Amino acid sequence: MAKKSTTHAPLTPAVLHILLALSTAERHGYGIMKQVEADSQGKVKMGPGTLYGSMKRMMEARLIRESDKRVDPEMDDERRIYYELTGAGRAALEAELKRYRGVVAVAEGRLARAH
Repeated sequence: MAKKSTTHAPLTPAVLHILLALSTAERHGYGIMKQVEADSQGKVKMGPGTLYGSMKRMMEARLIRESDKRVDPEMDDERRIYYELTGAGRAALEAELKRYRGVVAVAEGRLARAH
């Protein structure tokens, strides 16, 4: 019997950026927006509509969940909801990064042959 493989559909750019932002720390919504902007060196600015719409779908898909963490020491606001990756979210991120590495390898191979 063949081993069942777990395949992940390609992620939207917004979902990829949110997963990357949450890959190193739990963050609240504004913190995710700022991390996405930092990760993209200012090229991606995610508004609240895109962020929270994507996060709602990601929670339904169990890629992320609300964290128990509530207070940001810098902001001191206990109303902020923090989010964290789930195991499925980390697996989806790893699968997407593997897919990107494959695309880059193909592109680099073709460019090398074109010169």
